[in-house]
Amino acid sequence: MYTGPHSDRGRGPSGWVSYLPWGFVAATILGQIVWVLTSGAPRTALTVLTVITFFLAGATHAYLLRGLAWTAGFLSITLVFGWGIEALGLATSFPFGTYAYASSLGPAIAGVPLVIPLAWSMMAYPCLLAVQRISITTLGTAVLGGWLLASWDLFLDPQMVSEGYWTWTDAGWPLPGIPGIPLQNYLGWLLAAIVLMAALDRLPRKAVSDAVPNVMLMWIYFSNVLANLLFFHRPGVALWGGICMGIVVIPWLWRLWSQPQW
Repeated sequence: MYTGPHSDRGRGPSGWVSYLPWGFVAATILGQIVWVLTSGAPRTALTVLTVITFFLAGATHAYLLRGLAWTAGFLSITLVFGWGIEALGLATSFPFGTYAYASSLGPAIAGVPLVIPLAWSMMAYPCLLAVQRISITTLGTAVLGGWLLASWDLFLDPQMVSEGYWTWTDAGWPLPGIPGIPLQNYLGWLLAAIVLMAALDRLPRKAVSDAVPNVMLMWIYFSNVLANLLFFHRPGVALWGGICMGIVVIPWLWRLWSQPQW
């Protein structure tokens, strides 16, 4: 069984508490399904709520299986980085271009809604663990993890822009099939995500059951491809996101199947 450098085999929790992360997983998936069927204020509320439940699914899983110190380090890095890079982007237009958030996403600090750093953190967790299954080096983890996290934004931004949660002043050079969002944004995401993953890979690697983040990553990938094809009628988004995210997701799924951790 591969555990990677700095490994530490850990036992999972017992009793009802072991199901807590799964409860947040179920709430996230149910909320995102209902999200498709709603509109207006209920959809906005579900947007915020599902980010919170997704975040809590990862945070509780990390705490229960990786411990308080690891979780505190992970949350400190992701939340500070997530807020900081967004604040930098709003103030300077680097690295994402010139954009602004709507007030509908709730309380904000320096123009960055508090839910946004939670979104960075929630997705960084399954991305980090996925690429650590297929890379043993920090450079490999940083590049693959950065690509995986940035390619998720190919799904995220078109969906959120269509709801008016944030907008760009100048779309510049958009990707074919994804209007209204500058290519600079995705390049900025790639740069930022590589830096974030390099920092996160300094945390100790621990061999534990990662079924919770694995399920969430699979859900995000396949549900976004299907939703953009069948419900949102954005085949360009489904194609870009499906291919770019699949570059890492498909080899990762093969590794999970061919070399199960438990």
